[in-house]
Formats: sequence, structure tokens, C-alpha cells
Amino acid sequence: MGRIFEVRKHTMFARWNRMAKQFARIAKDITMAVKAGGSDPGSNPALRRVIQNARAVNMPKDKIEAAIRRAAGKDAANYEQVLYEGYAPHGVAILVDTATDNPTRTVAHVRSIFAKGGGNLATSGSVAFQFRRMGVFRLKPDGIDQDDLELYLIDHGLDEMGEGSGESGEPQIVIRCAFADFGRVQEALEARGLVPQSAEQEYVCTVPTELPEAQATEALALIDSLEQDDDVQRVYHTLV
Repeated sequence: MGRIFEVRKHTMFARWNRMAKQFARIAKDITMAVKAGGSDPGSNPALRRVIQNARAVNMPKDKIEAAIRRAAGKDAANYEQVLYEGYAPHGVAILVDTATDNPTRTVAHVRSIFAKGGGNLATSGSVAFQFRRMGVFRLKPDGIDQDDLELYLIDHGLDEMGEGSGESGEPQIVIRCAFADFGRVQEALEARGLVPQSAEQEYVCTVPTELPEAQATEALALIDSLEQDDDVQRVYHTLV
């Protein structure tokens, strides 16, 4: 009985930790969106998108509103987005997307995590060519004629559309476009009355890396350590 309790406690802690990290990431996204375009979602598409993403991870409405108020205040932090490039063990390429109010601190942390995990921080441009920067939208498929939607979006910058699944395994429609067309696709979906579960900038790998399980586990351990850092927003990698 004690062992079962410990396992459940560990699972609950891991879930809470993941949720706390997601909320912190969204709060930074809200701050940057408000700083760039104001606190009114009606006139700020970037903020509208972040609010959608907040709802997708079940961030409570009061927390979203509080984050917007803080972001609009004079004491709000000024976050700078910095992208770091590196390699995990066994040649897995990694991009680390950060939002930081202290780049000197952040680069030191990121370099340390790479070193401790058997990888290395690389120079700018040495890894990014293995990824394509894209806009990625995820929708619930219920009630959507996918063929009709695909034909409609082709005229608004659609690159590819397919099926995927969310964190809980629920089916999703995954829409990708060149990042330059992100706004066009977002507006096209809004014109159809379709609200994505999430709408993100993502770096999609073009040169996947396949490894045996033991080596993949080593690379994933480094990736997990990077994701836990407070300044890290997202981690992209080539491991499949």
C-alpha cells in the first residue's frame, strides 16, 4: 500500500510540476504579447493567440486575467527572446527557445545543463538549419469537414494539414504553415469561426535523428533538464 501511495504521489507531483511550468511559460508569453500590442485581445492577435493556448492547458480564467493586468503594469518585466543552439549526446540537434530578463544568467544556465548532460552549446547557425520555423495550429476535429477546410486554407498560406493527438491522446487536426503566413492562417480560421486549441510558433525538424533506446534515453534526459529551467520556454530537437 505504501509503495502504491508513493507512486501516486510522484505522479501527482510530476503533473503539478508540468502544469506549473506551462502556466509560467504562458504568463511570459502574455507579458511579451501585451508589451508588443496592448492588453486588449480584440485588437491584439498575438495576445488572442496566447489566451487560446492558456485555455488549452486549462489555465484558470482568473490567472489569465491577472497575468494580463501584471503585463500592462509599469513594473512588468521586460523579457527578451533568445534562441540557443546545441547538441545532446549522440548528435541530437537541439534548439532552446528562452524568454529572459537576464541573458547573461540564462546562457550560463543553458551552457551548464548541456555540459552536465553530456552535450554542448553550439554557435549560432550551426543547428538551426536542421529545423524549419513554422506556425502550427491544433484544432478539435469535431464537426469539421477536413477536406473543405484544407481547400479553404490553401489560399491563406497552408503548408500541410494532417492528424495528430494531444497530451491526453485526444485526436487533433494539425495545421502547419510558413511562419510568415501565421497571421493569414489565424485570420482565416477566425473568419470560419474556428478556435484552435493551440496556436504556436514551432521549429519543425527536417533532419530527424534515430537512436537505440539507451542512447535516446540519454538525449531525452538532457532535453528534460533544459525544459525544467525557469528561463526556457520550449525545447525543439531532432530525435524521433
